[in-house]
Order: sequence, then C-alpha cells, then structure tokens
Amino acid sequence: MSEEKRQIVHEDLNRGLQERHIQLIALGGAIGVGLFLGSASAIEKAGPGVVLAYIIAGIAIFFVMRAMGEITIEYPVSGSFSAHAYQFLNPLAGYVSGWNYWYVWVVTCMAEITAVGVYVHLWLPDLPQWISCLCALALMTCANLISVKAYGEFEFWFALIKIVTIIFLIITGAGMIFFGLGNDGVAVGISNLTAHGGFFPHGFGGVFDTMLMVLFAYVGIEVIGVTAGEAANPEKTLSAAIDKVLYRILLFYVLALLVIMSIYPWDQLGHAGSPFVMVFEKLGISGAAHVINFVVITAALSSCNSGIYSTGRMLYNLSLQGKAPKAFATVSANKVPYKALGISVVFMLIGVALNYYLPKDVFEIVTSVSAFACMVTWIMILFCQMSFRKKVGSEGIEKIRYKMPFTPYSNYLTLIFFAVVLVSALFNANTRIGIIATVIWLVFLVCVYYIAGLNKQEKVEFSRYEEEK
Repeated sequence: MSEEKRQIVHEDLNRGLQERHIQLIALGGAIGVGLFLGSASAIEKAGPGVVLAYIIAGIAIFFVMRAMGEITIEYPVSGSFSAHAYQFLNPLAGYVSGWNYWYVWVVTCMAEITAVGVYVHLWLPDLPQWISCLCALALMTCANLISVKAYGEFEFWFALIKIVTIIFLIITGAGMIFFGLGNDGVAVGISNLTAHGGFFPHGFGGVFDTMLMVLFAYVGIEVIGVTAGEAANPEKTLSAAIDKVLYRILLFYVLALLVIMSIYPWDQLGHAGSPFVMVFEKLGISGAAHVINFVVITAALSSCNSGIYSTGRMLYNLSLQGKAPKAFATVSANKVPYKALGISVVFMLIGVALNYYLPKDVFEIVTSVSAFACMVTWIMILFCQMSFRKKVGSEGIEKIRYKMPFTPYSNYLTLIFFAVVLVSALFNANTRIGIIATVIWLVFLVCVYYIAGLNKQEKVEFSRYEEEK
C-alpha cells in the first residue's frame, strides 16, 4: 500500500447542530444517573474528600478534551477521534478506536434502557421491565431517524431537566445551609463537612478508591467530538462548547456534593438511596422520590439518545474509512446514516433481551463491561494529538487555532494518571471483570483486522472542511 496514493472521501451530513445543542449534548452525556443515584457510594468511600476526586479527574478530562479539540477544530468530521487516529496514527488505530467507541455506547445504552425499566417500575409495578426498555429504545431511535436537529432538540431539553434539578438543589440547599430555609430558620452551616472524621475521614486512600467511579462520571463528555461533522461553524461552536462544558460539569458535581454533605453527615448517606431525594425531602418538597424518579428516567433517556447518535455516526465514518460495510455510509433524505444507526439499535436490543431473562443483574453486568473501554478512547485521543503535532511540524503548529496547553507534558501526566487507575483496578474483583472483557474485545478487533485483510486497503483521507464565507 502506498502512503502517497490516497482516496479523498467526503462526508454527506447536515450541519444542523448549533452551539446550544452541542453544549447541552455534552452536559447531558456526562451528567447521568451516576450523580443522582451513584454518588452515595462514592461519598461512603471517601467522605467529603470525594470532591477532590472529582477535581483531579476533571483536570485529567480537561486535557483529554483540549487534545481532542485541537485536532477536531482543524478536521471536524463525524468520526472525530476515530478518523483522526486513522489519519495521524495509523489505519489500525482508527479502526480500533472507532469500533471500540461503538462498543462502549452499545453496551452503555443497554445499561441506560435498563435504568429506564427499573425506574418506570416505581409508577407501573405490574409492567414488565423489558417492555419499558423496548419503548425507551424505540422512542430514542425515532428521534434520531428524523434528523440531526431533532436529536439535538431532544438532547437539549433532556439535559436541561437534569441541569435545572442540580441548580435547584444547589440554590435551595445553600438557602438551608446559610439561612435555615426549610429548617425552621436555623442555618445548618457547613460543620458536617469536617465534624465526622474530618474532610478526609478515610485519608487520601479513600479518595483514590473512588477515582475509578468518579472518572467514569465524566464518560460521555467526549461526544462533542462526534458532533463535529454536523456542527454549524465548527471552529466557533466546538471551541466554545469544549471551553464551557467541563468547568460547568465540575461546578455542578462539586457544588452539589458539597451542599448534600453539608446538610447531611456523609456517613448517613451511604445506604439511604439517592442523596438528592434526601435533600429534597429535607426541604419539605412532597413527592421528592417521584421528582427524582422522573429526572433519573430523563437522564437515562438522554444518555441512550446520545448513544444511538454516536454509534450511528461512528459506523458511518468507519464505512468511509473502509473499515465497516459500505452500506453504513448510506444516508437518508435528511442526511441521517440510517443503516448504521439501525444496525447499532439491533445490537442494543440485546439489552432488552437481557432485561427479559436477567432483570435483576443486567445493569451491573453491562456497566462493568463498558467502563474500561471508555478509557481506551481517552488514551487514544492523547496519543493522537501528540502524533498530530509531529506530522504538522513547527510551521503547522503555529497555525493551530485551538492549542492544547502544556503539551506534551500534560499528555504524559494524564496518561500516567490513567495507567495508575487501571493498575489499581486489577486488584478489585468487580472492576477486574471490566478490564478482562475490554482486553478480549480489543484482541478480537485486531484479529478481525488482519484476518479480513483490512490492513491491505488503500488509505483514504477526509476532505478538509472549509467554513462558508
């Protein structure tokens, strides 16, 4: 295969996503059921010190996002990090990155529709869990098939519900802390943050024990890159979204958790259900459980919506690379890659089947499998950005419009951080399953790559997007 001889391919998608869509898509992808329900277990492990874990993990993800943004703004295509790995690392890296991310979202969507089934059960206890799962998947599939703008609008409003809930908690909780709102005028204060064993009751070891759980609270934020091929005015839209979304997520996480742990001693939150429900009940909001139930369902639908979108676009781009069946590059009249989207949904139906046969175990099964594959994507992004810098040279670096700060040292530090988290996870039986499953999946992908002769294909190059003047 000659490196000089390359086929130029063009994406045929509709750039209908505005900045407001992309920001809320990223916020919605990263703020999920883990915050509303899973935060209790993180608090139990680290106490108030859990906020430090969110800050450290947030810094690592900041560098991942800036690395992705540097290349994405120069080459805004739907496959994002897969297309970039293909172009700036090698075709195998692009292939593995793309199929791995598809796998992440297929499995994650199984978890999210399961969450819908579980929480619909509170209102409709006689409805089989699998029916709720099927209805959720069908609804989000229809939204994605209409147009990219329809997907963007659904995600905008779903994400807005979550964000309004968090802001409401922060504001009303602060009112209780400082002015005694809902507490007969008696200010709660912030003494609970240090009164029960200190801010770090389990030391820094406890903070590190939560790192894996906290890190994956940010999963979904990288979907900004997947939207690049359908973003209007990508340079302005994507850079603004990346700049704003991470610190907003950090603020939401940190402030919400500080408010919760100020109102309730951290050691009372571990096994008491959702901390959000507890705070809302403390504020005297009747039906708090029903409110959070609704928010959790919309959070799960939001993530499923993003998953269907992401898998369809990733298969579309892989098809253009020649690393997936050509049929997946087919788009509808509304510029939706409906065949790529459809086959992804077919695999997600496995989640519906699991909810029929294993309704109690399916959520834990699928989340443990998908968790570590997400980190593979982040690691690939960091390596890709360093290779991109080498290939464009010193003159090209000067022309980069959105530079990653402190590279390559920020890349190395972030990679070391991920490596430490991965190694530590090997010593836990539950997390070890996820690592083993991810390794098996990656080995399978590499074997298929060479057995199918994909390594012998002519290399393609994606056309540069030129902004309309």
